[in-house]
Amino acid sequence: MASIEPTDPHASGDAQNEAPPSLGRKVLSWATEGVLIVVGAVVIAALLRTFVGQMFVIPSGSMENTLQPSDRVLVAKFGGFQRGDVVVFEDPHNWLIPEPKKPNVIKDALEFVGVLPNSGTEHLIKRIIGMPGDHVRTTDDGFIEVNGQKLDESPYLYAQDGIHVAPFTVPFDIIVPKDNIFVLGDHRNQSNDSRCRLADVSQTPGASAFVPVDKVVGSAVAIVAPLPRLATFNVPPTYDTVPDPAQPAPDKPDLILVEPGC
Repeated sequence: MASIEPTDPHASGDAQNEAPPSLGRKVLSWATEGVLIVVGAVVIAALLRTFVGQMFVIPSGSMENTLQPSDRVLVAKFGGFQRGDVVVFEDPHNWLIPEPKKPNVIKDALEFVGVLPNSGTEHLIKRIIGMPGDHVRTTDDGFIEVNGQKLDESPYLYAQDGIHVAPFTVPFDIIVPKDNIFVLGDHRNQSNDSRCRLADVSQTPGASAFVPVDKVVGSAVAIVAPLPRLATFNVPPTYDTVPDPAQPAPDKPDLILVEPGC
């Protein structure tokens, strides 16, 4: 019968000769682990910002009451966009007046990688009314019409005390050029949008009124803050019945009727 040798507490070996890690080594290990976690989080945030989605802070009331100033909006960078979507886009033709911005290196860096929502003033947010080739015009009875379909904009147009703002104050009749979209704010009285530049003849007539599709960052999918404003976006039902354009999109804007103003 085999016997078990008793363990000699004084026996020497590699395991018993190893000294416990010093406090300095422990601190270095913790610091290295922390740096790797932070770097990993920043890389993931940057990848999400580049390919998946980005957060933006709403700076003005041009989209009230759909969006309020200081709302945090999540914008998807995949899936494309369509009529009725609310989209964020880069300033296409100097629509915005440049504003001096106090430098804040840390804040700017966190916004760049996507940890903080973008609070810059070089982007705008509006609703797509016309896609490339769409015939967009105003009607005598006060509607905006797309490809012969009158839009019921009452679900999203700004209203106060139950009274909606007018969909337009200056008539227009245009066909959206290829690779561009026609956008309006939901608060038409406070929105500096496509309508306001249709009569601009400083370059190709009307060209500055449209947003190139390659300037579009993506479509808004949700309000994520403040929490009482939490909501998702859906295309209003009125756009479901808008037909496709009758003709291919023209190379340049087709301005059938334009007048100065908004």
